[in-house]
Amino acid sequence: MTRHIEKRGKSVLECKGLSVGYKNAPVIRDINIGIERGEFVTLLGPNGAGKTTLLRTLSRHLQPVSGTITIDGRDIRDIRQAELARIMAVVLTEKVSPPLFDVFQFVALGRYPHTDFLGRLSQRDREVVQRCLRAVHAEELQSREFASLSDGEKQKVLVARALAQEPAILLLDEPTAHLDLKHRMEVMTILRHLCQSEGIAVIASLHDVDIASKVSDRVALVKDGVITHFGYPEEVLTSANVSTLYDFDSACFSSHLGSIELRGDCHRGRVFVVAGMGTGASVYRTLAKQGYALSTGVLLSNDLDCFVAKGLGAECIVHPPESAIPVETLAQALTRISKCQAVIDTGFYASGAYKNNLQLIEHAATLGKPVFSLRQQDTAPDETRLCGLTPVNTTSQLLEVMEERI
Repeated sequence: MTRHIEKRGKSVLECKGLSVGYKNAPVIRDINIGIERGEFVTLLGPNGAGKTTLLRTLSRHLQPVSGTITIDGRDIRDIRQAELARIMAVVLTEKVSPPLFDVFQFVALGRYPHTDFLGRLSQRDREVVQRCLRAVHAEELQSREFASLSDGEKQKVLVARALAQEPAILLLDEPTAHLDLKHRMEVMTILRHLCQSEGIAVIASLHDVDIASKVSDRVALVKDGVITHFGYPEEVLTSANVSTLYDFDSACFSSHLGSIELRGDCHRGRVFVVAGMGTGASVYRTLAKQGYALSTGVLLSNDLDCFVAKGLGAECIVHPPESAIPVETLAQALTRISKCQAVIDTGFYASGAYKNNLQLIEHAATLGKPVFSLRQQDTAPDETRLCGLTPVNTTSQLLEVMEERI
């Protein structure tokens, strides 16, 4: 059942009891959501969940199986097609390559709801086209043939054509599919800016949870024929919800990091990482990729290292940040170290709450454990205390030395 959240304002588009599908066979049932002006709403879910079907129903390419869709309180079925085209623009996944059109002409096609019977462009129409090209950073492309553009350039121009309709609502189906990282970031930045500057409600299906968590005002999770969650990404995109949505078994989404961590298979020995203040994040990821099982601590619960380590499935010893790390917690870490094949010192700054973690490194050395240290000269508080360590300068060198020693 869909979860409702408190509305911030009047919905520009609202679905009530909506079921969408084909030939009266629902793909998604009982949709009850409202989308406001200036909102970026993302549909997330596995392939085949019905995200495209929902978008095609919202754009009236498909008839609803049941329920209603209203725009500014009006039933979408009562809105004439020409008027709907002035309210809503759609960018679907079908590849478009019209011959003999330059970019300006192609974007100008978006003015059709506003032009006369013959499709003639007024001065204002031309100004709108230029403004839309500027909005997507594509002014320099306007004389190029559309068919000659790269996929990223085409996607920006498709968005410009949709904007030329001057819509209140923009629907996009996987707008970043097949784009490289540069164009993916550029397109999403453009869409986010349009929400903020033009007050356009953007509804987009995406596969990239990382991006969705950063650009969306609200997200809808679609699976097994229903919208399981609808709300703010900070509340909806939990590790448990994302894992359930995509049936993850070797990955974990971190709401604190806004990213997915890929867990290793732990086919190699277990190592203990003494980290803190963000110094362990890259070390954890490197070791996990190489198949090492991870233990780590003592970490403060609000440390970046703590979030990364938990995302990777590491065995973590954690302490709240508001108090000093007690002897009992250090003792837990010492016990875990005795069961590990090696210890890695990430070179954390040994001050404040983390000062006592130096005892873990010293203890490992006295046990005869291999201790590999990424500690730089300026982070070593007392070189005479930290003896018996094997210094390494980079994570790649760390892996090489570990191969030789354990």
